[in-house]
Amino acid sequence: MSDVPAGHAPAAGYLLAAVAVAVAVTWALRALPFAVLAPLRSSPLVAYLAAAMPVGVMVILAAYTLRHLTPRDPGVAWPALLALAATVAVHLWRRNVLLSILGGTAVHVVLASAVF
Repeated sequence: MSDVPAGHAPAAGYLLAAVAVAVAVTWALRALPFAVLAPLRSSPLVAYLAAAMPVGVMVILAAYTLRHLTPRDPGVAWPALLALAATVAVHLWRRNVLLSILGGTAVHVVLASAVF
């Protein structure tokens, strides 16, 4: 039930107030993370995570990839092991996590689909 009689449109002031509230809430929700996280940028925790996370991500990806690897199935084992070696080599060469992951993934896809 509304206070507006049937067949009448809401007043312009009501619509403007509703739009203003929606704009304010949207702006606040988008700005809040930046305001809250700004002091954290200079914290030692964030510096540690920036240094440790790339290595952690690589270890998790390697463990996930190799978890079901069995040497009895060379069609599965060789592409994974060669892709792991390529990932390590690219990472030692360029020290770029994204390039290492993409290179290792490309090697694995090519070997698994075209060679083995």
